[in-house]
Amino acid sequence: MSLAVVRSRAPAAGRAPEVTVEVHLANGLPSFSIVGLPDLEVRESRERVRAALQNCNFDFPVRRITVNLAPADLPKESGRFDLPIALGILAASGQIPAESLLHREFAGELSLTGALRPMRGAFAMACGTARGGVSHGGAASGISGELAASEPAAHPVPQLYLPAASAAEAALVPGVDVYGAADLPSLCAHLADAPDARLHPLAAPELADCASAADPDMGDVIGQRGARRALEVAAAGGHHVLLVGPPGAGKSMLAARLPGLLPPMTDDEALSSAALLSASRAGFTPSQWRRRPFRAPHHSSSAAALVGGRNPPQPGEITLAHLGVLFLDELPEFDRAVLETLREPLEAGRITISRAALQADFPAACQLIAAMNPCPCGWRGDPQGRCRCTPEIAARYLRKLSGPLLDRIDIQLEIPALTPAELSARSTAVGETSAAIAARVNRARERQLSRQGKTNRELGGREVDEMCQPDAAGEILLREAGERFGWSARAYYRVLKVARTIADLAGAPMPSAAQIAEAIQYRRAFGSV
Repeated sequence: MSLAVVRSRAPAAGRAPEVTVEVHLANGLPSFSIVGLPDLEVRESRERVRAALQNCNFDFPVRRITVNLAPADLPKESGRFDLPIALGILAASGQIPAESLLHREFAGELSLTGALRPMRGAFAMACGTARGGVSHGGAASGISGELAASEPAAHPVPQLYLPAASAAEAALVPGVDVYGAADLPSLCAHLADAPDARLHPLAAPELADCASAADPDMGDVIGQRGARRALEVAAAGGHHVLLVGPPGAGKSMLAARLPGLLPPMTDDEALSSAALLSASRAGFTPSQWRRRPFRAPHHSSSAAALVGGRNPPQPGEITLAHLGVLFLDELPEFDRAVLETLREPLEAGRITISRAALQADFPAACQLIAAMNPCPCGWRGDPQGRCRCTPEIAARYLRKLSGPLLDRIDIQLEIPALTPAELSARSTAVGETSAAIAARVNRARERQLSRQGKTNRELGGREVDEMCQPDAAGEILLREAGERFGWSARAYYRVLKVARTIADLAGAPMPSAAQIAEAIQYRRAFGSV
């Protein structure tokens, strides 16, 4: 009877929990069983592993093979367990040294020829390995208790073995040695310490800064001085934005330039964002390192696609936009029930997906920027009378957006259509660049972090009372505006937060009446369309 233990990790939305792959060979009728809550992809590993071992000239044991994926209550998915299962069989049957599996983690999907295919979640797995280290796993095949006891309690630097095509992104994570292998025979030769087959840990690739010349620049925007100012305020305070305007006014163009105004990502933010993207279906590439995510789902997206769902729970677009921007174009075209699911995560910055047997908590601290037309035809309020919508049709269109959802959007701005004169002067009307605006945004954000340790949008009620109170004239103006427009308590406090951000951009100690007035203007645009 032989037993081998191999360490791996599961792709669980950036968390990458550790999975112990236990392979047991016993006498009896030949069989191959995988237990431990595997899904269909994992159960199909039996045939891939069998063919890969045979095609690589390894002996496939004609015995009763039992593979246990522990912990048993954690769902296992994807083909990443092919490699640890294959190594466990080889170690349990004595074809590779079992002690070579100590202090190491493995993941990778095998082709029938033994080649290792790329896998998603490599970055998240490296984060988990670096954060938790590699457990001291002993394999019973050929390892005595004395040998296991003589090993050190933990390897100084954890080692992670991945397919060569996936190892580059994992090498970005500090605190772990990442090895890339092209196929199963070369990896086994390395584990057997063959002199001509040694693999070497990958060095972290040299990457450029997140901003590049190819990124959309605010200098390309013609006119729209008010919208440019509103996006600067939104970027400085992390505020959500709704742009309302006719077709061709530049709403999508402005939204695409918001990530270029945001402050650079810190190391922790870059690791958190990359781990989430790595575990998603879209995946992560080294070129995305330190770049703010920009997600723009289509208006036909379901609630599960937007906020997360499935069983086991998977993150949605709002989580994949964590620490970046979520852009929802044609906002009223989204199903109303789908939009209502955004209310809690926009407020809390997190989303909890509950299923009968499992609950998952995903981060969702993104910045929402939405765009919409004022009516179905898009021309309501046009001075040339191009609107073809009746008041009832326009009202029905706007009623697709609930009051509680709009209440959570700090800046609601009307974008006018560009005039022919503005368009004809496009070659000379060069606006301020994103770099110049981002410098002011970064200074304002630094003031917020030094004062309160968070952005102004994240302030709670008591914190707003303490840090956002305006001067006497501003207090009177704010009270009169709240009474006139019938604001809720949430809207009242959000105006204060926006005014605090405007004051931070100006370097003022407290919001003045002029800054309160500007913040009030950002709450009136939706009601005027």
